[in-house]
Amino acid sequence: MVMALLLSVIFNRGVVKQYFPFTAPILLVVATYILYKTEKKSLKAVGLNLRPRNISFLLLGLFVGALAFLGARLTRALYVGEFIQISPDFDYNDALIALYFILPQVATEELIFRGYLFKKTIEVSNVVIANVIFSILFTLIHVVDTDILNNLGMVVMLSVTIPVGHLLFATGLIKSKTLFFPIGLHLGNNWATRHFISSTKNESVFFIADSVMFDSWSPFLMMLDLFNGCYVLITFLIWKWDIITRRFRFKSLFF
Repeated sequence: MVMALLLSVIFNRGVVKQYFPFTAPILLVVATYILYKTEKKSLKAVGLNLRPRNISFLLLGLFVGALAFLGARLTRALYVGEFIQISPDFDYNDALIALYFILPQVATEELIFRGYLFKKTIEVSNVVIANVIFSILFTLIHVVDTDILNNLGMVVMLSVTIPVGHLLFATGLIKSKTLFFPIGLHLGNNWATRHFISSTKNESVFFIADSVMFDSWSPFLMMLDLFNGCYVLITFLIWKWDIITRRFRFKSLFF
């Protein structure tokens, strides 16, 4: 895995980085294949075989991930009294192109934090220990940044929200048995933060012109609870999807 990342730094430059930024995920898939090959297994172990069912999970994840962020952002807006407007000159072409460039970023993170290493940790320990370890690691790569460490509010926010994000992505992997689902969830969420609803006019479908700045901890922490609650709800629904479909006698096309 480390070798794949080092090689991606060497090759992902210039024209390649500008037009085809998929060096890292491709090399990580190759590394995953080699690791499973030593165990006489295949990429089927993480659902990376190109079956129609697995590909459909990528599209489902894209929708659910964007929906989760939209719900969380609307909940925050209602709580703090922010006004949501439609961007008058939103460029849909740029937003679609953004999917292409965000995909390799989230695929790289999913292959590292929810791929072979995560599955192997579950095998040698259990799912709780694996989730604790990888939620901490996933949080650290987002928090250990000079700009973020100098902002206590950002440190608190990321330290609370990133583990919840890991739990959503990990649950998606475990229930669907394909890494395409957490990749889609991650892609949908990250795309929505930039191009579905944001505080920047014309860069997203909806924008918040009067984004509220918190001057005390109590409303800020309450907002985090409500914001994360939307993601916890989506995670719970994914985890209990088979029970929900049986109760309502609905035949699931996915789980």
